[in-house]
Amino acid sequence: MSEIIVYGSEYGTTERYAIELANRMNIKAFSYKTVKDLSIYDTIIYLGGLYAGGILGLSKTVKLIPANSKKTLILITVGLADVKDPTNTDNIKSSIQKQIPKEIYDSSKIFHLRGGIDYQKLSFKHRTLMSLLYKKVKKIPLESQTAETKAMIDTYNQKVYFVDLESLNEIIKNIS
Repeated sequence: MSEIIVYGSEYGTTERYAIELANRMNIKAFSYKTVKDLSIYDTIIYLGGLYAGGILGLSKTVKLIPANSKKTLILITVGLADVKDPTNTDNIKSSIQKQIPKEIYDSSKIFHLRGGIDYQKLSFKHRTLMSLLYKKVKKIPLESQTAETKAMIDTYNQKVYFVDLESLNEIIKNIS
């Protein structure tokens, strides 16, 4: 069976997971920006950073999967949200459903990892978006804030790093 790891990473956290996973599974990893053809692979493992509700590079990558092919897509998201909170993972899955065709979503295996953020390294665009989001969620009454919202408020404009490379072990166990 031929396998490939493809990743979408803006600031390096997802790329770090992808490279570590590639090393552990002895598979090559490539940025979605460089992949042109997925037809020769049976299994595509896609790691994508979560940005504003979307998964970086996922739509472009899925378009490279031939229609009606019996490829296996393993999708791994990387974001700030606590992946042990079902509300967060439900929101992520809802976002995925908007990005890929139903038949691909229904046959995919989906996993979630926690990433990180360093506000000092964000592009002007991302810094501006995060500032607007922060101002919006800060207005939400405390009793109506979700755990994700509270975490965002508490960590705004800081460096936050939740990367746990050992969490890849559970994914490897479930996809091997």
